[in-house]
Amino acid sequence: MTHLIAIGGSDAGISAALRARELDPSIDVTVVVADEYPNFSICGIPYYFTGEVAPWQSLAHRTSADLEATGMSLRLNTFATGIDVAGQRLTVRTPDGGTEDIGYDELIVGTGALPSHAGIIGLDQLTPTDGVHVIHSMGDTFALDRDLEQRQPSSAIIVGAGYVGLEMAEAFTVRGLQVTQLQRSPEVLSTLDPELGTLVHDELTAHGIDVITNTTVTGIQKTPAGLTVTGTRDGQAFTQTADLVLVVVGVRPNTELLEQAGASLGAGRAVVVDEWMRTGLPHVWAAGDGIITHHRLLGPTYLPLGTTAHKQGRIAGENALGGDRRFAGSVGTQVVKVFDLIAARTGLRDHEAVAAGLASSTVTAAADDHKRYYPGAHTIQFRITADTSDGRLLGAQLVGRRGTEVAKRVDTFATALYAGLTIEQISELDLSYTPPLGSPWDAVQVATQAWSTAQRPALVR
Repeated sequence: MTHLIAIGGSDAGISAALRARELDPSIDVTVVVADEYPNFSICGIPYYFTGEVAPWQSLAHRTSADLEATGMSLRLNTFATGIDVAGQRLTVRTPDGGTEDIGYDELIVGTGALPSHAGIIGLDQLTPTDGVHVIHSMGDTFALDRDLEQRQPSSAIIVGAGYVGLEMAEAFTVRGLQVTQLQRSPEVLSTLDPELGTLVHDELTAHGIDVITNTTVTGIQKTPAGLTVTGTRDGQAFTQTADLVLVVVGVRPNTELLEQAGASLGAGRAVVVDEWMRTGLPHVWAAGDGIITHHRLLGPTYLPLGTTAHKQGRIAGENALGGDRRFAGSVGTQVVKVFDLIAARTGLRDHEAVAAGLASSTVTAAADDHKRYYPGAHTIQFRITADTSDGRLLGAQLVGRRGTEVAKRVDTFATALYAGLTIEQISELDLSYTPPLGSPWDAVQVATQAWSTAQRPALVR
């Protein structure tokens, strides 16, 4: 009987194991999980802290019993420490602290990513009991929850204003903390152009968050006054003190296991795989946040996203059984809720397109989410990027109030990118319309038509 081992209990590893069992219920599938929380939604953690998701067990996509009911075997609290590629054996540290070698026919590695510390001095020495936190696992979640309950902090500094940082700023505010948010770049949510990032900034400020940009954090220390963050702001020395510090400055690929086994590293020091999820090591596959991603517009890059990890894991699970499925590629579609505002992007921004050697132009546009005469209409702000040589859509960014269907509209752009549609072809799409929900020209089409008009000023539509 074929024995397939998947390392990792998150998106990629579980998706691989489920796909393998789905395709061949006769194979022996073992999932090695470093903790006791397989298949939990890390993306849902901020909403546990707002109180919108309760109890914490609700964050499980599937329970351990659900997973084992599919026929897979779970090895919880078991840490993979080495791969014997030639001997096809995986060495693990067992829950009792011992070691064990497990033979495999095919191995899928989905070890994901680790929180980035960004060179911040003191972060490695301070612990959750000191009030300094990262948030990347259920263990991190429980540690933060205990700290909030036991110490009852009244103020928090969040280092980083990306997706998780913004979601946790909302969560802390809901919990009654006074929040200061520090961001290295000139504007929050640096995956958007500053013209749209400033709208998110304003939303944070409107909810009482002190947003400080152009600030690089270099150290954290425990002082009599609390936890003091030090660094520079606009080139000048900067300090800020609070009761709690949360560091969310991105992730780095967790590659040690595969690197020691001989796998190659590429963009972002992530493990190199091909479109079939092959690592180049015999019978060893990889998927998820620890590997490079094939981007449909950029080629190989590092872009860790849960949706991508699910797809890659599924492909690895199928191909490990002899399949021939290729990863079709990502276009980097992302969305975040910040209080009552929704921000989303897909594809390339202008500077990314230029760096890729494309002849691009980006245009700002605005359109109502539905007919203005029907109550409750709100304006969505857009940034549309397209290729000036052939009119092909390259990317879209949009920000609107909750309820304006920003998430579904970015999905329309993502679909157009996947299909390689031009700006003109987007106008030809047969999109739905009724006055409470849209317009005869959907907001997506109004935005892309604005790009066309900007390229040909004399054209009257």
